[in-house]
Amino acid sequence: MSGTGPVEPGEGTEVRPAREAPGPLRGLTSRYRVHGRRHRRTALVTVAALCAPAAGGYLYASRPQPRPAPPPSYPSQVVRLAYLAPVTPTGTAPAGTFGFTVALTVRSGPPVTVTRVTQSNAGLSVRSSPRAPFRIKAHSTRKITVTFRATECAKVPRNAGFPFLDVTLRNARAIETHSFILGPRYARHLSEALQGACGNVSP
Repeated sequence: MSGTGPVEPGEGTEVRPAREAPGPLRGLTSRYRVHGRRHRRTALVTVAALCAPAAGGYLYASRPQPRPAPPPSYPSQVVRLAYLAPVTPTGTAPAGTFGFTVALTVRSGPPVTVTRVTQSNAGLSVRSSPRAPFRIKAHSTRKITVTFRATECAKVPRNAGFPFLDVTLRNARAIETHSFILGPRYARHLSEALQGACGNVSP
């Protein structure tokens, strides 16, 4: 045959449609898609970086808190004062002077400071050796010599029925003045010493 019609494809050939060239809108969409993925990754990394310290701070703040240590006991609750024996005054001691030894024990807690040793009778003066203030650690005992002097015998009772010593104590909790009753043996020795110091003085 002869003619001028379109050329037919030969046998065994395949006709493929031509690819369309990417238009400007398609290229722009592709660039936005890539940029969006990068932006999301950056945003996720930033959020994770910000959340990590916040989560750590929350865990630290919400951790179980240890119970606060209880305050130490009042000094009078941990101190024991015991009577030991009378003391013979030296030859240089003023007239009307006599003394006793006592033992002060701190059973527990922080150290206790003895700031003053006194008694309530106006006719007697008191001083201690060691001289106040002095400190005593926990689980230890200090021997103290308490020296009395009868300064006004008219005001001194001849029979000390329930005598006591006023001791001012201080520790990390408080300052207290506590009256210690030292028992019948101390009362008897004190009455004998008072009679010896003021026996020749009219009441």
